[in-house]
Amino acid sequence: MKKTFNFKAKNKAPARQMEAIKFEVKKYINREKRKATPEGVDFWEFDCRFGFTEDTAEVIKFVDIRSCITKAFDEGKESFYLEILSKAGHKPKKPKVRPVKTEGEIEPNAKTEQGE
Repeated sequence: MKKTFNFKAKNKAPARQMEAIKFEVKKYINREKRKATPEGVDFWEFDCRFGFTEDTAEVIKFVDIRSCITKAFDEGKESFYLEILSKAGHKPKKPKVRPVKTEGEIEPNAKTEQGE
């Protein structure tokens, strides 16, 4: 999604338009997350840019999208540019660690000499 959003709408108050923009962004993100991932991909990641024009847009964190929209609205801006691009995400593999038994240690499910 590469789009310039406008807070001014003919039939909505600016606050309602802000909420409509947030909902549209949320709907787009959920739609992208539902897409089937290619083989070898664990999940979808998002690269995001935010600015008042496309030329001045800066990279932001995915979790900061809503707060950036609210901040632009609170500052009285009429419009802003938002770019959200999905990319393949990979979870780091956890190394398998085997517990090392020390001498005299009892295994968790081992029976004791008393026959318990």
